[in-house]
Amino acid sequence: MTQDATQDALLGLLSEGHGGVLTTLKRDGRPQLSNVSHAYFPDERTIRVSLTDDRAKTRNLRRDPRASYHVTTPDRRAYTVAEGTADLTPVAKDPYDETVEELVRLYRAVQGEHPDWDDFRAAMVRDRRLVLRLRVERAYGIPGGAGRG
Repeated sequence: MTQDATQDALLGLLSEGHGGVLTTLKRDGRPQLSNVSHAYFPDERTIRVSLTDDRAKTRNLRRDPRASYHVTTPDRRAYTVAEGTADLTPVAKDPYDETVEELVRLYRAVQGEHPDWDDFRAAMVRDRRLVLRLRVERAYGIPGGAGRG
Protein backbone atom coordinates (compact mmCIF):
# COMPACT_ATOMS: atom_id res chain seq x y z
CA MET A 1 0.00 0.00 0.00
CA THR A 2 1.44 3.41 -0.94
CA GLN A 3 1.68 6.19 1.62
CA ASP A 4 -1.22 8.05 -0.07
CA ALA A 5 -3.36 4.89 -0.22
CA THR A 6 -2.64 4.22 3.46
CA GLN A 7 -3.65 7.79 4.39
CA ASP A 8 -6.82 7.49 2.30
CA ALA A 9 -7.71 4.19 4.03
CA LEU A 10 -7.02 5.65 7.48
CA LEU A 11 -9.11 8.75 6.80
CA GLY A 12 -11.84 6.61 5.21
CA LEU A 13 -12.36 4.85 8.53
CA LEU A 14 -13.53 8.20 9.96
CA SER A 15 -16.49 8.06 7.55
CA GLU A 16 -17.48 4.46 8.29
CA GLY A 17 -19.17 5.23 11.61
CA HIS A 18 -20.08 8.06 13.91
CA GLY A 19 -18.58 7.03 17.25
CA GLY A 20 -15.10 7.53 18.58
CA VAL A 21 -12.94 8.69 21.44
CA LEU A 22 -11.89 12.33 21.74
CA THR A 23 -8.65 12.86 23.63
CA THR A 24 -7.83 16.27 25.12
CA LEU A 25 -5.10 17.31 27.53
CA LYS A 26 -5.74 18.03 31.20
CA ARG A 27 -3.95 20.88 32.91
CA ASP A 28 -1.36 18.40 34.30
CA GLY A 29 -0.69 17.02 30.79
CA ARG A 30 -2.46 13.70 31.25
CA PRO A 31 -5.02 12.70 28.61
CA GLN A 32 -8.75 13.09 29.19
CA LEU A 33 -10.81 10.73 27.01
CA SER A 34 -14.48 11.07 26.08
CA ASN A 35 -16.73 8.82 24.02
CA VAL A 36 -18.47 11.09 21.51
CA SER A 37 -20.38 11.02 18.23
CA HIS A 38 -18.87 12.68 15.19
CA ALA A 39 -19.30 13.43 11.53
CA TYR A 40 -16.30 13.48 9.21
CA PHE A 41 -16.26 15.88 6.26
CA PRO A 42 -13.58 14.49 3.93
CA ASP A 43 -13.58 17.44 1.54
CA GLU A 44 -12.43 19.61 4.48
CA ARG A 45 -10.51 16.84 6.32
CA THR A 46 -12.53 17.95 9.35
CA ILE A 47 -14.16 16.01 12.19
CA ARG A 48 -17.11 17.78 13.83
CA VAL A 49 -18.42 17.01 17.33
CA SER A 50 -21.19 18.66 19.35
CA LEU A 51 -19.87 19.77 22.75
CA THR A 52 -21.40 21.31 25.85
CA ASP A 53 -19.78 24.51 27.12
CA ASP A 54 -19.24 23.39 30.73
CA ARG A 55 -17.57 20.00 30.11
CA ALA A 56 -13.95 19.15 30.89
CA LYS A 57 -13.13 18.43 27.23
CA THR A 58 -14.33 21.91 26.22
CA ARG A 59 -12.32 23.61 28.97
CA ASN A 60 -9.28 21.52 28.02
CA LEU A 61 -9.57 22.50 24.35
CA ARG A 62 -9.86 26.18 25.20
CA ARG A 63 -6.68 25.97 27.24
CA ASP A 64 -4.76 23.70 24.83
CA PRO A 65 -6.37 23.10 21.41
CA ARG A 66 -4.33 19.99 20.58
CA ALA A 67 -6.54 16.91 20.32
CA SER A 68 -6.59 13.35 19.02
CA TYR A 69 -9.57 11.36 17.83
CA HIS A 70 -9.64 7.53 17.77
CA VAL A 71 -11.99 5.34 15.74
CA THR A 72 -11.92 1.60 15.22
CA THR A 73 -13.75 -1.04 13.24
CA PRO A 74 -16.26 -3.22 15.11
CA ASP A 75 -13.79 -6.14 15.05
CA ARG A 76 -11.04 -3.78 16.36
CA ARG A 77 -8.62 -5.01 13.65
CA ALA A 78 -8.31 -1.58 12.03
CA TYR A 79 -8.13 1.82 13.66
CA THR A 80 -7.28 5.43 12.98
CA VAL A 81 -5.99 8.12 15.28
CA ALA A 82 -6.48 11.59 13.80
CA GLU A 83 -4.51 14.46 15.32
CA GLY A 84 -5.34 18.11 14.92
CA THR A 85 -5.88 21.51 16.43
CA ALA A 86 -9.34 22.33 17.73
CA ASP A 87 -11.42 25.19 16.42
CA LEU A 88 -14.45 25.87 18.61
CA THR A 89 -17.53 27.77 17.48
CA PRO A 90 -19.14 30.30 19.78
CA VAL A 91 -21.66 28.86 22.24
CA ALA A 92 -25.21 28.76 20.82
CA LYS A 93 -27.10 31.85 21.96
CA ASP A 94 -30.07 31.99 19.56
CA PRO A 95 -32.01 29.12 17.92
CA TYR A 96 -31.09 30.49 14.49
CA ASP A 97 -27.51 31.65 14.99
CA GLU A 98 -24.59 30.24 12.97
CA THR A 99 -23.63 27.78 15.71
CA VAL A 100 -27.11 26.26 15.84
CA GLU A 101 -27.19 26.06 12.03
CA GLU A 102 -23.91 24.10 12.16
CA LEU A 103 -25.32 21.88 14.93
CA VAL A 104 -28.33 21.13 12.70
CA ARG A 105 -25.99 20.13 9.82
CA LEU A 106 -23.96 17.99 12.22
CA TYR A 107 -27.06 16.26 13.62
CA ARG A 108 -28.28 15.52 10.09
CA ALA A 109 -24.89 14.05 9.16
CA VAL A 110 -24.92 11.74 12.21
CA GLN A 111 -28.61 10.96 12.83
CA GLY A 112 -30.65 12.14 9.84
CA GLU A 113 -33.77 14.21 10.32
CA HIS A 114 -34.95 15.29 13.76
CA PRO A 115 -38.67 14.87 14.61
CA ASP A 116 -38.91 18.46 15.98
CA TRP A 117 -36.32 20.95 14.74
CA ASP A 118 -37.76 23.81 16.83
CA ASP A 119 -37.28 21.75 19.98
CA PHE A 120 -33.77 20.74 18.86
CA ARG A 121 -32.78 24.37 18.20
CA ALA A 122 -34.09 25.49 21.61
CA ALA A 123 -32.23 22.62 23.32
CA MET A 124 -28.94 23.64 21.68
CA VAL A 125 -29.24 27.12 23.22
CA ARG A 126 -30.51 25.82 26.58
CA ASP A 127 -27.69 23.23 26.78
CA ARG A 128 -25.05 25.80 25.75
CA ARG A 129 -23.85 23.67 22.83
CA LEU A 130 -21.04 24.46 20.43
CA VAL A 131 -19.20 22.63 17.66
CA LEU A 132 -15.66 21.29 17.77
CA ARG A 133 -14.03 21.36 14.35
CA LEU A 134 -10.93 19.18 14.35
CA ARG A 135 -9.01 19.55 11.11
CA VAL A 136 -6.96 16.39 10.58
CA GLU A 137 -3.28 17.35 10.43
CA ARG A 138 -1.92 13.83 10.81
CA ALA A 139 -3.40 10.34 10.90
CA TYR A 140 -1.88 7.02 11.90
CA GLY A 141 -3.11 3.54 12.70
CA ILE A 142 -3.80 0.27 10.93
CA PRO A 143 -6.03 0.68 7.87
CA GLY A 144 -8.76 -1.79 7.01
CA GLY A 145 -7.49 -4.74 4.99
CA ALA A 146 -3.97 -4.53 6.43
CA GLY A 147 -2.62 -7.90 7.44
CA ARG A 148 -1.90 -8.51 11.11
CA GLY A 149 0.01 -11.41 12.46
